[in-house]
Amino acid sequence: MKVTQLVIAAVALMGSVSALAEQTSIKFGVEPQYPPMESKTDDGKLVGFDIDLGNAICAQAKLKCSWVESSFDTLIPALKAKKFDVINSSMDITPQRAKVIAFTHAIYQLPSQLIVRNGSGLKPTAASLAGKTIGVLQGSSQESYAMKHWQNHGVNVVPYKDQTQVYFDMVSSRLDGTLVNSSSGQAGFLDKPMGKGYGFSGKPVYDKAIFGPGIGFGLRKDDKALLSRLNKAIAQVKAQGLIHKLSKKYFKNVDVSLPQKN
Repeated sequence: MKVTQLVIAAVALMGSVSALAEQTSIKFGVEPQYPPMESKTDDGKLVGFDIDLGNAICAQAKLKCSWVESSFDTLIPALKAKKFDVINSSMDITPQRAKVIAFTHAIYQLPSQLIVRNGSGLKPTAASLAGKTIGVLQGSSQESYAMKHWQNHGVNVVPYKDQTQVYFDMVSSRLDGTLVNSSSGQAGFLDKPMGKGYGFSGKPVYDKAIFGPGIGFGLRKDDKALLSRLNKAIAQVKAQGLIHKLSKKYFKNVDVSLPQKN
């Protein structure tokens, strides 16, 4: 009886190993309203820094990747519900998120800055923003920062499901500013006609407990084989200088690459 049980267990184990070895594709979860990180063309094609990054890492890992769209605040629940395999949507690696999902090594890092109307005199401090209304992307690290450092000091922090709507409400004077990663704020707003008369205020804000070591891919905690496979591919594309190349393509003179970690 014991021998039979061992044989059955061995067959089951071999089946599990075989299933892992045969994995040829993954689904990325992405929030497609955040240029230049990810957005859609008029004909519905996904484009942006994270899209190029994901395709390159999949190619290195010999995986075929596809994309599943989701609002940013639902990415983690959707990942856990197995609607896709990997979050690839400029998600900061934070202690709070790491409690519920696993992360790859940090791939790149984006500074977060306040955008306000030129001449407003507003600065990224609670004292300066007291009595003002600031829009943030719901579920983002920028929301966490604003809630922690500003909300309890008289600043009205309003989360939005869509960063683009934040910009529209700023122009319509419903908001006094927004806290956003600087590359997205530049390409998604300041470089566009609607961003005329606005600019970054002060230096980037930072809280290690909120922003963590950088941005990585998010996975389910039990997907350890896939995590290892992606980390290996990430190290390889970093060594090839891909992050620096994508920085030049999407962020002009801002290099978002991090030192390589194996």
